[in-house]
Amino acid sequence: MRFVFVAPGRIVFGEGTIGEAAPLVREVGRHPLIITGRAVTRAAPLLVWLEREGISHTILPVVGEPSTETIRLGIEKARDARCDMIISIGGGSVLDTGKALALLLTNGGDPLDYLEVVGRGLPLTKGPMPYMTIPTTASGAEVTRNAVLFSPEHRVKASLRSRLLVPRVVLIDPELTYTVPPEVTANTGLDAIAQVVEPYVSVKANPMTDALCREGMTRAARSLRRVYEKGDDREARRDMCLAGLLGGLALSNAGLGAVHGFAGVIGGIVSAPHGAICGALLPHVTAVNIRALERRSPGDPGLKRYEEIARVLTGNAGARAGDGTAWLQKLCADLRIPSLAALGVRREDLPVIIDKASVARSMKGNPVELTRGAMEEILERAL
Repeated sequence: MRFVFVAPGRIVFGEGTIGEAAPLVREVGRHPLIITGRAVTRAAPLLVWLEREGISHTILPVVGEPSTETIRLGIEKARDARCDMIISIGGGSVLDTGKALALLLTNGGDPLDYLEVVGRGLPLTKGPMPYMTIPTTASGAEVTRNAVLFSPEHRVKASLRSRLLVPRVVLIDPELTYTVPPEVTANTGLDAIAQVVEPYVSVKANPMTDALCREGMTRAARSLRRVYEKGDDREARRDMCLAGLLGGLALSNAGLGAVHGFAGVIGGIVSAPHGAICGALLPHVTAVNIRALERRSPGDPGLKRYEEIARVLTGNAGARAGDGTAWLQKLCADLRIPSLAALGVRREDLPVIIDKASVARSMKGNPVELTRGAMEEILERAL
């Protein structure tokens, strides 16, 4: 057995830890570029502490999911303001923007020089500008070693991927998630569950990622419905923040699977939240994977892993693999996760989605190689 485990330099977790941001900033920089979402007010808790400490800063709001053009504009703004570090405070799109900027500011060139599949795929060789991630949703993106960008010219999402993308400092304060609306809670929560399920059945799983996934599944299973119904449930919010963190660490080291293989492609075709796309796909990918494994070999180790997932999710020690699929289907219904059709996917889009997803990096982690027919079946079920 051999594996490499990559993680951030420091993770600070707990309620109220946003108050520790200013001293952490002073350790590495003097004038940060702060990446926020559309509503800059969500970054107010951070800005208050920086202003109290007299730390000057420049703000870059990100509207929607980051594109290659977003990164080009961010590079220009950071250089004009002479920023010496990056802080991202927001959801997954904001965090990915900060990670991409931190590396491209030091490596130079254009985002398309480094993007997988649609770009030149050149290696990122220089260490990043110091940067900190502060999530305001349970996305897990705060600790991952990839940044997903939309390429308008190719109409697809693709990743920058490097161990150098792993942040130096991650600050996770569950209090920042208390006001996240139910729909966003549902979408990011389903993504968090996908990010502990897929690495657990990945062909690249290892004992460390297994432990992270089990803990993440346990916390998400008991808390996602609770926090969807009552957003200020402190214990449930803490659980979901931990589930996101654990999933981010797991996927960075064990990869993902067909859910994310499809989701990246679909996200380039329709304007829909990444987590909603993952939620629409997850039960159907799970069902088709289980059936493919059963046909390949009734004793396949992947089936045992799906049984273990079912037992954790349902809380039933006698659950079978299919019970996990049923639990996921009911969860998606309870959280009102829309179908792919409701998100804008058309049946005529399916051949293109399958062609592009077939070569997506995430597909390589799927526990079984899916035929074109199986991929079409997943998408038809999810429509």
